[in-house]
Amino acid sequence: MDGLTLPAADWQDRPGLAALADALGGDRGEARFVGGVVRDTLLGIAAADLDVATAHDPQTVLARLKAAGIRAVPTGLQHGTITAVLESGAVEVTTLRRDVATDGRHATVAFTDDWREDAARRDFTMNALYADMLTGRITDYFDGVADLRAGRVRFIGDPLRRIAEDHLRILRFFRFLARFGDTPDPEGLAACVARANDLMALSRERVADELLKLLVARSAVEVVGLMQAHGIFVPVLPEIESASVARLARLAAREQACGVAPDAIRRLVALIPAEALESVGARLKLSNAQRKRLALAASAEGMSSPRALAYRIGTEGAIDRLLLSDDPEAAGAVADLLDWVRPQFPLTGGALVARGIGKGPDVARALRRIEDQWIAEGFPDAARVEALTVAELDHRLRSSSS
Repeated sequence: MDGLTLPAADWQDRPGLAALADALGGDRGEARFVGGVVRDTLLGIAAADLDVATAHDPQTVLARLKAAGIRAVPTGLQHGTITAVLESGAVEVTTLRRDVATDGRHATVAFTDDWREDAARRDFTMNALYADMLTGRITDYFDGVADLRAGRVRFIGDPLRRIAEDHLRILRFFRFLARFGDTPDPEGLAACVARANDLMALSRERVADELLKLLVARSAVEVVGLMQAHGIFVPVLPEIESASVARLARLAAREQACGVAPDAIRRLVALIPAEALESVGARLKLSNAQRKRLALAASAEGMSSPRALAYRIGTEGAIDRLLLSDDPEAAGAVADLLDWVRPQFPLTGGALVARGIGKGPDVARALRRIEDQWIAEGFPDAARVEALTVAELDHRLRSSSS
């Protein structure tokens, strides 16, 4: 698009970027910002990562960075990617590429000096935008700017071919639709539906990564509903049904009403029936911490109060459980927890031993009883804990003498 340039953004002032542009020949058009940083800056979104495309081969990039005194790490040399480590953070620099062979999961690439050829191998038009490193002038080979403005996620070229090259693009289509789109591109949607079974060939880690990102996107509820209606989940997550979408919608509404940020793991709990959460967590190869959180959030075990629950399982877990519950008072309970600081129990086993309770199981039992009473009374101050301790000691004295 002639004459279009990137608007001003904070990332453009990052220390070291000017030196990187100079080293790579950015003033001669030999290196350009590409992909998400260009897309997000055009949308006024803070850019998370900086990527640069260059016509130089990887060895030339390494030599130029070394000559400029910029640390270079060959993070993906066979794919042409080198990480330039600037004082303000890392920038990925990748040589222009074309696909030689693809199998739906991996690609064999060859390097090229043809910018359009590099753009043609990318997934969506909005991700194939380049910006001059110095002037910010946009290069747009496939009307990506128009699609971006229209909220249209559109594959570059034939959608079926793009999906055949990398099956993950099915999930990426829906994730980008949830984040940037308004209505699905009909041709792209039809291709994703036709090739949904290709998802079975992907590693479950890649599926999980895309799904968790999708679940916190702007239009996650609507897009998950679209995916469920068209059978996209069936090959990899058949547990997601129409009732799942309804639960997700209710949770999203509660999150918004309570001022709680969307959370992917919490939303996954809403999507998957409780009895299937353990197997789904294992299938997606979630971390142990994530799987533990799934179990905590789905548990029906209650407590006398939201704060008691938060004390026992953590504030995050308590908020998860309250938002996912059927309790009509959950919103107020969540609000009460948002700024609550978990108190420290002001008594130790050593203090009980010093008061005369013998070491071993007796100390643990006494400490647990006092703590339970302290929680039930709403976490009173140290003076009340002292009174509870005295009462416990009296109880033990009476028990031993009877």
